[in-house]
Amino acid sequence: MTMPHPAELTIRGILLGGAITLLFTAANVYLGLKVGLTFATSIPAAVISMAILRLLPGSSILENNIVQTIASAAGTLAAIIFVLPGLVMIGWWQDFPFWTTAAITGTGGILGVMFSVPLRRALVVDTDLPYPEGRAAAEVLIVGSAGREGAEESARGLRLLVLGSLASAGFALLTQLRLVAAEAATWFRVGAGATGISGGLSFALFGVGHLVGLSVGMAQLLGLVVGWWILLPILTGAAPMSGEVEAWATTVFRDEVRFFGAGVIGVAAVWTLIKIARPVIGGVRGALAASRARGAGEVMALGERDLPIGIVAGVALATLVPIAWLLWSVVASGPLSGSAALLVVAALVFVVVVGLLIAAVCGYMAGLIGASNSPVSAIGILSILAASLMLVALFGRGAPAGTTQAMIAFALIVTGLVFGIATISNDNLQDLKTGQIVGATPWKQQVALVIGVVFGSLVVPPVLSVLNTAFGFAGAPGAGPEALAAPQAGLISALATGVLGGDLNWPMLGWGALAGVIFVALDEGLGAARRLRLPPLAVGIGIYLPMAVILPVVLGAVLGTVYDRWADRTRDAEGARRMGVLLATGMIVGESLFGVLFAGVVAGTGSDAPLALVGPGFATPALFAGLAVFGGLTVWLYRAAQRAAAH
Repeated sequence: MTMPHPAELTIRGILLGGAITLLFTAANVYLGLKVGLTFATSIPAAVISMAILRLLPGSSILENNIVQTIASAAGTLAAIIFVLPGLVMIGWWQDFPFWTTAAITGTGGILGVMFSVPLRRALVVDTDLPYPEGRAAAEVLIVGSAGREGAEESARGLRLLVLGSLASAGFALLTQLRLVAAEAATWFRVGAGATGISGGLSFALFGVGHLVGLSVGMAQLLGLVVGWWILLPILTGAAPMSGEVEAWATTVFRDEVRFFGAGVIGVAAVWTLIKIARPVIGGVRGALAASRARGAGEVMALGERDLPIGIVAGVALATLVPIAWLLWSVVASGPLSGSAALLVVAALVFVVVVGLLIAAVCGYMAGLIGASNSPVSAIGILSILAASLMLVALFGRGAPAGTTQAMIAFALIVTGLVFGIATISNDNLQDLKTGQIVGATPWKQQVALVIGVVFGSLVVPPVLSVLNTAFGFAGAPGAGPEALAAPQAGLISALATGVLGGDLNWPMLGWGALAGVIFVALDEGLGAARRLRLPPLAVGIGIYLPMAVILPVVLGAVLGTVYDRWADRTRDAEGARRMGVLLATGMIVGESLFGVLFAGVVAGTGSDAPLALVGPGFATPALFAGLAVFGGLTVWLYRAAQRAAAH
């Protein structure tokens, strides 16, 4: 007599996944707009799911896996904010129309699921790719399902995640009360130029540093040194300005240094694609061969049952219909209406061809280095360049301002669709690896991924609207001093504007590309010597983002490494490391969710400082108080993690 298969794709699992989605997707949207980074949601979603479903009858490891799959897909889809705010920055949108934003997000995500289904066997089963996050999530699920001991570890992990969230949100509240400073900075002249030192007092950024690790942290530190302490003094010296040193330095950084960093990022992305092209092509061939074998009548085990290829193709083709309608609605009534049919057909071909390639590339990168470290933002940069050049080939440059703006908006929307494919395929195979390890049914996970995409596409638009109303985005018309940086969206829209308008800062991009080649060679040399590698993409991000963002990430990476080395000396090293991951995740979630709630308060009151209890005269005491409270809380939280790990 065969044992009944445990519950897997259940209504309560879908609803719980949706509830977790609401929290983590909103947190990722805020974090991504503020600092250009998002966090992996699989492990915290798994911990929350196990703690809740354990209280209900009939729960299983497979049901918990479905919950983390839904939450992971939706949280990953939040990365669409690396593109869509560009439509507000160029003045095409004033806000985020709900159904249009949801359609761009959802259709791209569904294509991402469909395009990556045929890759599962080649890139998940018949491969030695490490899938670090997929294996980690599987281990959490296995440990959490292992009777009483697993239940106790899940409960300790959940308490630690909540503790980190409360401490992070509490400190963020103190910064908005103006009782502690949110940033410590000083600006000064260096010879004929200028630079500065600045660091955000942000637990979210600190937690990001812990999660990305020492290699990425040191690479970003190298980028920070190159951008702020080498390039900026030279470039400010060559472009003297009157007024405050801070305004002088930040202006040159925005107009010059940032494009140098973009050049580094572009070269790093291209190099990554070159390195993985051969394995990806082999993987696609293997997937097609496996599909033909199954079509010959082979009976497949539960763990080998993907969505049938006919359904995959049908859903993908059906998804192109709303995409075509969406693209038509953008161009049919504007200055591009005369070429609407040509543009829609060209864009559909672009989305399918580039999307298929990107699904394979991103899936392989996720397996190689993890979804969190995969350079998806670089894929967005290459996509906007390709889409913009496609429009230049069709229409040339020198069009009237209104036509150019419409072409930029069209390029951004096409890139948004491709970006949805990239982010979901990047996450999809990671989740399927988790499922393979715990014995899940692939087609059920693939359905759960589509459900997660739908949930995420419904959460992203209102959160974007609230944040836009409350803060706005740097570079957008009417943006104030509290505007969110949205760094990737700013870069992507600037690249589209430059390519289509003909005024891109090519010299700095070129010098950055040359530096990117040097950083690639440095990283490869360090790898050959078996030393700590410095990923060139992380170096480029360290140059591109403001120091106030990068410095706390670097410090978090260093302290996270110190904690991990302590954990390695404990009896249960992996369990102790997981406590650190959950603490760092809590730091991110708490501050990010507070940021979303605070945005609602700002939008409702119309004041950019609705909670302030003191005025600017309290800035100096707030700075010292901020440093003391932040440092004290950090020590206390990591000691709490050590105590939780020691049980």
